[in-house]
Amino acid sequence: MNEEAKIFEEELEETEETIEVVDAPPPEAPTDKAAELLDKYQRSLAEFDNYRKRTTKELAARYDDGTRATCEKLLPIIDNFERALAAHPDKEDTFYKGIEMIARQFDSTLEELGIKPIPIETGTTAFDANQHYAVAHTEDETLAENTIAEILQKGYIHKERVIRPAMVKVAN
Repeated sequence: MNEEAKIFEEELEETEETIEVVDAPPPEAPTDKAAELLDKYQRSLAEFDNYRKRTTKELAARYDDGTRATCEKLLPIIDNFERALAAHPDKEDTFYKGIEMIARQFDSTLEELGIKPIPIETGTTAFDANQHYAVAHTEDETLAENTIAEILQKGYIHKERVIRPAMVKVAN
């Protein structure tokens, strides 16, 4: 061995002799302060999680409200397309077919947005004040009492909420 290696070994031995092994006491149970800080941390996490869930719900609700409000403004246009189709005598006319295509496009767009017409079958559907708006009554012995006799204007719903009630004629 060379001279430097011997010096290094001697220094290493001297250092090992001076190092004392100290027995460390076992870790203690968490103190009251640590338990308090842990509790605060857990409560903050829970509060943030609740905040995140609440804002997600509110955002979805605002989107749905915006969808309903926009569609409510478009429904009179759709009604006018339906009236134009009903009033046009020539079903084979290109003008009629063009209006029909636009009306179908409106219907498919509403369906994509989750907006559906209120399902009504005249003569079998009972009047429901939550979904129907009675504008006339008729005496018809062939229909049961409080049954819808005629649909005057379609109603629409979005996610179980009525956008516009259907205008109907009710049998007495």
